[in-house]
Amino acid sequence: MASPFIGENKSNWTDMSDYVVHFTKPYKGKNPYDNMLAILANQVIRARNPFGICRNTAPDLSTQKAVCFSEIPLHKLRRLAEKRSEYGIVFRKDFVIHRHGNPILYAYKDRELIAAIKEMVASAGNDKSHPVWRLTPFVDAPGAYPTGSYFFEWEREWRKVGDFKFSTDDVAFLIIPEHLHAAAKGFLENARAEHLGPAYDCPFIDAHWKRKQIEGVLA
Repeated sequence: MASPFIGENKSNWTDMSDYVVHFTKPYKGKNPYDNMLAILANQVIRARNPFGICRNTAPDLSTQKAVCFSEIPLHKLRRLAEKRSEYGIVFRKDFVIHRHGNPILYAYKDRELIAAIKEMVASAGNDKSHPVWRLTPFVDAPGAYPTGSYFFEWEREWRKVGDFKFSTDDVAFLIIPEHLHAAAKGFLENARAEHLGPAYDCPFIDAHWKRKQIEGVLA
């Protein structure tokens, strides 16, 4: 994929992806499927929670609220689907970068890199305008903690601080269990016909499909 923002991804590099996915989850009594439909209708993913190493300590926690994505290769999506849900909205990586998204940094606990970042945080104190607060939402510190071990580098996480707005043409495809593809397409087509919401003509895939099947649909 040619892009001024990211390096080349050759067609035979199966460990790479041109896409990032936002998996939906249960929220306020709604299931992941209904929440995905609500996001598609409103065309915005809300940054509801703070993330990063200062998610609980930044002087202004709103600066740490972000939307999360994963860059896992498409034929490995089942790993994250089993952890999150079977439903996701997929965007091209260069579009997410345009909207100020970026891969996060895994700075391992008790190592030199995280120590340096924590020094910058300490020097910032309660200065809400300090530039370090623009960095901290993108930094996680994997390691062993009293409450348990945190090692999730395999998620290849990306984040975007603040709400993530998009249009129908920005969605590359949707992740929905195969047995619901027909029902979901019918719902979206009816929304368009009845002028009840935006129309999405993008492909659907199942997170458990193998690479060849996914490539066939996206082709």
